[in-house]
Parts: sequence; C-alpha cells; structure tokens
Amino acid sequence: MPKKSKMKTPDWILEGYDSKADWEKAYGVSSEKKKGKIFKIRECPKCSSDNVGLVLTNSDAEEGGGKEWECRKCGWIGTAISEKELTEEEFMKYLDEKGEEVA
Repeated sequence: MPKKSKMKTPDWILEGYDSKADWEKAYGVSSEKKKGKIFKIRECPKCSSDNVGLVLTNSDAEEGGGKEWECRKCGWIGTAISEKELTEEEFMKYLDEKGEEVA
C-alpha cells in the first residue's frame, strides 16, 4: 500500500504574511505571467522588412529539407529569419507605426 503524503503549509503562511502576493513582493518573486496574447513577427535579417514568406519547393518534402524564407522587398532567401515576440499593446503600437488599419 503506497504511503500518503502530507500537505505542506505554504511558506507565506508559516512566515506570517497575509497573502501570497505580499510574501512574493517581500522576496522579490514574481509569479505573474505575461498577460494577454503574444504575437510573433518575422522579419528579414537583411532589410528588417516584415514582408517575408516561405519558399515552396520540392526540397521541403525530402528528408532534411529545411524551411527557406524569402523577403519580397529585397529578395533575400535563407533559413535564418529574424523573429520577434510582441505583447498585444506592443503589437498595436507596431501596426500604428506601420500605418495599418486596426478594426
């Protein structure tokens, strides 16, 4: 018969804090995750344009074939695409600077 484990009282209670948030603040610990959705933007490493796309060839079907990217602005082709992760607020600012319509 397996041994039942006992529950441990959380440290923040043992140390006399009123809430876990108070304990985390005192110790400089942050359990907060990034709030909101994360948006990924792929850019050309040569000219920093976001007008890039996958190159579709038969080599992708072969074993070991990698993803090749193509910049539609400067014509760069390669596998080392630059990728950025933006929060929703940063993404909206990015679209405003680019002049895109936001619905």
